[in-house]
Amino acid sequence: MKLSEWAARNGVHYQTAWTWAKEGRMPVPVVQTPSGTWLVTEPAPQAAGRVVAYCRVSSDDHQADLERQVARTVRGATARGFAVTDVVTEVCSGVDGSRPELNRLLADPGVETIVVEQYDRVARNGLDHLDAALSATGRRLVVLDTAETADDLVRDITEVLTSLCARLHGRRFAKDRASRAIAVATGPEVGV
Repeated sequence: MKLSEWAARNGVHYQTAWTWAKEGRMPVPVVQTPSGTWLVTEPAPQAAGRVVAYCRVSSDDHQADLERQVARTVRGATARGFAVTDVVTEVCSGVDGSRPELNRLLADPGVETIVVEQYDRVARNGLDHLDAALSATGRRLVVLDTAETADDLVRDITEVLTSLCARLHGRRFAKDRASRAIAVATGPEVGV
């Protein structure tokens, strides 16, 4: 297939895929024809099921991060011997459960393996339950980077606190109240 088709199917911008091809960094085999066209030779699909890379960011402000995350996830999966057949991307909060693309993946019995870059791309809590449910059906979740980052946890706590303040006091001042609550909780202790 043409490089542009592969890029569209895998959620990668065409220019990024073209740069990877020129630099020899493509996660799949690629050849350049004498006319200059890049062709991707996809590996044969696995008989047991599809391998899908799932990438998520929390807001539209992180679209560039999403593209880099796709590249790292596909490259990491390929390095571990997985033939990624699809890439699913999503822009939504990791705190709530409203993730239609992830839900679609989990409901599809044809998806044998879901590859993610970090735990928090799939779930903030209850990952053990999700992993157990997948393995009970002969499926699995592969996490490429198992280290947690403190920044993500701090951001999660801020989002949860903002959400709770919004429910209690209205949305207008929720963010400010959450910031003040965090400042009080993390600030220097005052002598009693």
